[in-house]
Amino acid sequence: MKLVKATLAAALIGVTAVGLVTAMPSPTQAQGAIPIDVWALRDVVNAVQISPDGKHLLVHKVEGRETDYILEIYRTDDLSKPLRRLNADPMEIIAAQWVSNDVIFGTAWQVNRKTVKGPEEDVRDYKTYSYSLESNKFTSVDGNFGIVSLLPKEPDHVLVSTGATVGDGTGVDPLAAFRPRSYYRFNLKTGARELVLRGGGKFPVVDRWDSDGNPRFTQVQDRESGTVASYYRLPGDSEWKKFQEFDLNDPKNLYRILGGFQGIAGFDPDNPNIGYLIDNQDGEDKAALYEFDFTTGKVGKKLFQAEDADVMDIQLHSIPGNDKLVAARYSGRILERHWFDEEEKALHEALEKQIPHAYQINISSRSIDGKSMIVSNRGPHDPGSFWLVKDGKLAKLGSRNPLINPDQLADVEYIRYKARDGRVIPAYVTKPKGTGPFPLIVLPHGGPQVNEIITYDEWGQLLANAGYMVLQPQYRMSVGWGQDHFDAAYGEHGGKMQDDKDDGALYLVQQGLVDPNRMAMFGWSYGGYAALVAASRDPQIYQCVIAGAAVADAEKQYFGRRDPDLKALDEWSRRRGTIGINPINEVSKVNIPVLMVHGEDDRRVLYYHLVDYKKKFEAAGKTGEFITLEGADHFYNTLMYTHQQQFYTKMLDYLANDCGPGGL
Repeated sequence: MKLVKATLAAALIGVTAVGLVTAMPSPTQAQGAIPIDVWALRDVVNAVQISPDGKHLLVHKVEGRETDYILEIYRTDDLSKPLRRLNADPMEIIAAQWVSNDVIFGTAWQVNRKTVKGPEEDVRDYKTYSYSLESNKFTSVDGNFGIVSLLPKEPDHVLVSTGATVGDGTGVDPLAAFRPRSYYRFNLKTGARELVLRGGGKFPVVDRWDSDGNPRFTQVQDRESGTVASYYRLPGDSEWKKFQEFDLNDPKNLYRILGGFQGIAGFDPDNPNIGYLIDNQDGEDKAALYEFDFTTGKVGKKLFQAEDADVMDIQLHSIPGNDKLVAARYSGRILERHWFDEEEKALHEALEKQIPHAYQINISSRSIDGKSMIVSNRGPHDPGSFWLVKDGKLAKLGSRNPLINPDQLADVEYIRYKARDGRVIPAYVTKPKGTGPFPLIVLPHGGPQVNEIITYDEWGQLLANAGYMVLQPQYRMSVGWGQDHFDAAYGEHGGKMQDDKDDGALYLVQQGLVDPNRMAMFGWSYGGYAALVAASRDPQIYQCVIAGAAVADAEKQYFGRRDPDLKALDEWSRRRGTIGINPINEVSKVNIPVLMVHGEDDRRVLYYHLVDYKKKFEAAGKTGEFITLEGADHFYNTLMYTHQQQFYTKMLDYLANDCGPGGL
């Protein structure tokens, strides 16, 4: 298939489809700052997907500031009006995907409780559903199920697992890998389930299945020995075979568990005896991609290794059912690609030439015949757009935030700087319009053991639009930059991990980009913890801090969740909670203004963190501001328009007027 020729570009100007592209900002709006009401919107178009036969589009969208998400289905040969408009009232559809030409599988939620009772306990109930386009009927699926495999050779079945939901994106839970799951073949026509494998005992979960529905790889935590072992199976085998074992009482092996990306990543479609392994073999610092021989249980040749980053994932061919390895993905400016397949490389490069502000291009779904596809883009000048390629033509379907003018958004630069002990820290800098030196917001990511790359970052762009430079440091313990970068953070919460953030700010001062008297820190979750730690540091380099959903009492957080049977993980958590700086014990040292913001229904970092910190803070005679987001949870998809409007309004006002003498 030849993709969109350059001569088509003129014909594509102004093309819209499925009624998803709303009017761009007026000229007067484009010349000034973007209104908070625009930033506060939930993702207007959350997802678009094409059916396997290429005949229908599924669109997950919201149509008003405070309305629920709905599904619309269109015929790809008639995008003028929807064939179906679907909702789940009184529940809200939060995820959906095609699992066959006729059936959509997804998840809906509903708030049914007033308060969070304990860690990871939601105020919502979830329901898994299937929807048949032919019969125009929803079917409720008892229990929560996530899609494991679409089983391309069995078009009437999918492989599902218990203990998950379709589209669940609620953050890092290091214990999830050890909770038992059961796996079923789900009949899309009858709704019947056939048990394939019941997790439990020594093997609670299967980490990787092949496209034929065979369990192929798992990792097992042995509580008695304190080890984690990797096992594999060949198709048709009934027993697992061990090929790696690591001592979890050795902190150097924690990266394999908490990083979450090492292990078998896929399988050679032409040879079931060969798999693809991401690992750092022979003590190497950076994880590489290797072949793995399932017949011998041995690691084979190295396929790719990046110089400065870990291989994080692999990319398979974009046509469903084609499991050919086409690229290795590794951390950098974006999640970079090392290509193995020239055809897929050429396809992506052609898309990059056609799509405005192309940055992070992905073929998110494609028809089985390869002739139609949905392409998504996301980057500093694109909040997230969706494009249809069909019959050699390209049409924009919609945007996550169609009211934002791309020209109003800020450039983001990938930099590397040295911390005070000589460690090289990768970072991303969002640059506001105008000339410096600028006021600076240091914006550390949550986790902290997560991977962060340049993409469209709403908080970074919001702050840059208000005139602030934004630094997002990939401080030690950030994932994707090698094992040593992770290990160097062991026991350093509030210590060297904090130095990394401050040293990035001072580096920008040295470059003449930032005013040293106009710096602040804002973070969420662990980032909120870091902001509270920053508030009591001496010498002090910041004018104020904003702590969102902050782990304010790390020790109480640890004791509320500890699992002493998982020895190494427990030790890792204990060092976070009882050895590093605990902000609630530092309130007497706070020497700059503090703003705390917390969701009332936060299930990851419970609301007591704000309540307890505020009580002790005020008892110490300190002055701060404490904002509760009523009904908000910890995660982005639970922050509604009213939550974000309240939060963003307060944050920008606080920075301008109350952050240090005269505001930032």
